[in-house]
Amino acid sequence: MDILTIAGTLLVCGLLGFSIATGNGGLMLFVDVPSMMIVFGGTMGVFMMNYTGAECKALISVFMRTVMFKMSGPTEEIARIVDYATLARKEGLLALEAKLQEVDDKFFAKGVQLVIDGFPAETVRDIMELEAEWQKQRHSTGKKMLDQLGAYAPAFGMIGTLVGLIQMLSALDDPSKIGGGMSTALLTTLYGALLANVICIPLSGKLDVRAKEESLLRELMIEGITAIQAGDGPQIIKEKLKTFVAPGSREAVEA
Repeated sequence: MDILTIAGTLLVCGLLGFSIATGNGGLMLFVDVPSMMIVFGGTMGVFMMNYTGAECKALISVFMRTVMFKMSGPTEEIARIVDYATLARKEGLLALEAKLQEVDDKFFAKGVQLVIDGFPAETVRDIMELEAEWQKQRHSTGKKMLDQLGAYAPAFGMIGTLVGLIQMLSALDDPSKIGGGMSTALLTTLYGALLANVICIPLSGKLDVRAKEESLLRELMIEGITAIQAGDGPQIIKEKLKTFVAPGSREAVEA
């Protein structure tokens, strides 16, 4: 679970809610059902027009990945690969099969299974690189979804503003109806800005960070697993994989 994403979301929502609740009029002043229907309903409607049913279902997974996904670090992966290399050097590649039961990462497990099955190092590399590229494309699609939502929400906020202004101008002869139109005009802009800048754009940025971290780990795994298949010693593999770690963090790899 990503504590920073949750903490940041709670901090923003908490501060906004506190500021609104303690101001004139209270929290209910900022609740307007027609404005919500225009922004939230309109945004999801055009999103459904733009993507397939399978992609719309995947949107929930995209949101969850930014919050719930737990990823190991390069130091942990290097330690695991060196451990596998040591076992393979002592007992042979077939000894790695028992270790696969401990592996949750399907990408890593697939690479090790290819090594156990006796595929050449170059073939293992080609298969794993194709798998990594497919995962990168999947993450790119998820980021694009969030970017699209971040673009649609303010647009529908502006549409709602125009709707509210038209309602307001059509009721200039009745001052009691002007307030409703003005409320819709302003609140739709607010809802659109909040949906884009508090949820969609920040989560898109986090997903991009996640994708880059995962891409680095995939490259590290590919190098490590192919080195095991090629018969490199554990110390050589460790030195190779240390290049994936910032110089200031390489002491942790040795430890």
